[in-house]
Amino acid sequence: MFGVDGKVREPYRDYHNWIDQEDPAQLLKKSAEAETFFRRTGITFNVYGDAQNTERLIPFDVVPRVVSAREWSRLARGIEQRVRAINAFLHDIYHRQEIIRAGRVPERLIAENSAFEPKMIGVSPPGGVYTHIVGIDLVRTGDNEFFVLEDNARTPSGVSYMLENRETMLQMFPELFSKIPVQSVSDYPKNLRRALARSAPRACGGRPVIAVLTPGIHNSAYFEHSFLADQMGAELVEGHDLRVIDGRVAMRTTKGYTPIDVIYRRVDDEFLDPLNFNPDSMLGVPGILDVYRSGGITLANAPGTGIADDKAVYSYMPEIVQFYTGEAPILKNVDTWRCSEPDSLAYVLEHLEELVVKEVHGSGGYGMLIGPTASKKEIARFRKLLKAKPGNYIAQPTLALSTVPILTKAGLAPRHVDLRPFVLVSPESIDITPGGLTRVALKKGSLVVNSSQGGGTKDTWVLDD
Repeated sequence: MFGVDGKVREPYRDYHNWIDQEDPAQLLKKSAEAETFFRRTGITFNVYGDAQNTERLIPFDVVPRVVSAREWSRLARGIEQRVRAINAFLHDIYHRQEIIRAGRVPERLIAENSAFEPKMIGVSPPGGVYTHIVGIDLVRTGDNEFFVLEDNARTPSGVSYMLENRETMLQMFPELFSKIPVQSVSDYPKNLRRALARSAPRACGGRPVIAVLTPGIHNSAYFEHSFLADQMGAELVEGHDLRVIDGRVAMRTTKGYTPIDVIYRRVDDEFLDPLNFNPDSMLGVPGILDVYRSGGITLANAPGTGIADDKAVYSYMPEIVQFYTGEAPILKNVDTWRCSEPDSLAYVLEHLEELVVKEVHGSGGYGMLIGPTASKKEIARFRKLLKAKPGNYIAQPTLALSTVPILTKAGLAPRHVDLRPFVLVSPESIDITPGGLTRVALKKGSLVVNSSQGGGTKDTWVLDD
């Protein structure tokens, strides 16, 4: 909210003028009301490994993050460029592998990667789209300086919180939205349905039938699955609701089985099809990959897209963007040491106390070491892990992340944040929702924003002028 000179930053001017006149006690009361609203709506998540398997609320902070229209315009250009490059990269590695032939990325990065799916070699998805829904995690380190922290091209989550955060703010502070021109995010479900419908397969004979495939009520993101299905007017299905009939995937209804054209899947590759992947899976649909390969259904996102989430692949994204777009990347990567390389491993082992170490396939803030805040015991444990399996890890410098205010009993206090904008891709367009999910580290000094690690969320405002 404030620059290094202590003055209010321009995007926050109107909001600061408003909050400066508000009663802190009333704001805290509103904050408590927001928690009641989320609980009543059922906006919860489960934490894997929680002994009680209890549902938790994601803490919501009522102070919005504000982004100027000018800042957003540059971010949107960089995000679109990156998403185009990711889609081109996925098509290439499952077809001619020109980027490997050109020596821009090593062959082992693909061939030895557990996220690479050989069954997708030679398969072209309907409309040529691999990543229909993408989340790009961004961090800010200074004025006009944003870095991409990671790409989420497999099954990015959190969009329901973006929508509900805005709905909550509209209900609690309607006067703010009449004073401050904030771009809307409410069209996301409509745009999601349109992007999925435009990606329908050749077998579709009319208005596409769309379904959301969920692992079920025990999944940590089940609320989001049901929420998006409801908002899109799509069917919410589980694996046991589907079967392959006459070369099509059909869902069980009260009138028998009805063919589906597009499945927005929230089931990982491994569990998608017991005939082609994990034979013990009870979550998927036997034979669905064969229908997909023959052009009988669209799966969003395509199987095998997880390789674009890989943090070792991430380290090559500047080369990937340049190779497929012919342009210099608009958005920067964070400097990354690949621990599979001996020189990089030696450097990381020597500077563990200064670095952030991540598993290449890790997510949710698990399997990560933040050197500056880690105990000697944690550092010793990671030293052993790195020596045993160096290829499983990358390391990055600890960035001086920007902060935004949160509301505390003592008043406004700075906390570190990241931002996950959501991107919808169809054969005809790339649509970037103006804003996204701001995740905030609620603990003072913490750099971990993940909800599973105690982080919260806040509404993200992109100004209209």
